[in-house]
Amino acid sequence: MKQSIVRVRDVMHSEILSIDGMATVKMAADKMRQEQVSELLVERRHEDDAWGIITIMDIVEGVLVPGQDAEDVSVYEIMTKPVITVPAVMDIRYATRLIHRMKIHRAPVEHMGEIIGMVTLDSLILEHELL
Repeated sequence: MKQSIVRVRDVMHSEILSIDGMATVKMAADKMRQEQVSELLVERRHEDDAWGIITIMDIVEGVLVPGQDAEDVSVYEIMTKPVITVPAVMDIRYATRLIHRMKIHRAPVEHMGEIIGMVTLDSLILEHELL
């Protein structure tokens, strides 16, 4: 019996929350807290620019551990860029392997050059029966 393929687009979170790279880390943390998320996509500055991402771990490693003031640090200083994206049509089994091998916990979902959502290891593993 052939198992049906579950694609990344089937498990992704379609709400995309973003922030400007020039915003302060304090502003990013406030937005994360308000929206109850652990990451924000960092907006591209122009069409040829790469997407970035800021996560809770970036804030911990870039601001909290070194003891910096979150109002004195800009998002672009601690974000990850370029960000690894996952194709919307990718089988979730391969997406899980890719995300794990890259040692990340989440990735923006891309379709035809546009970011259309976010996928996390949690959504890949917990929301569908891979096991």
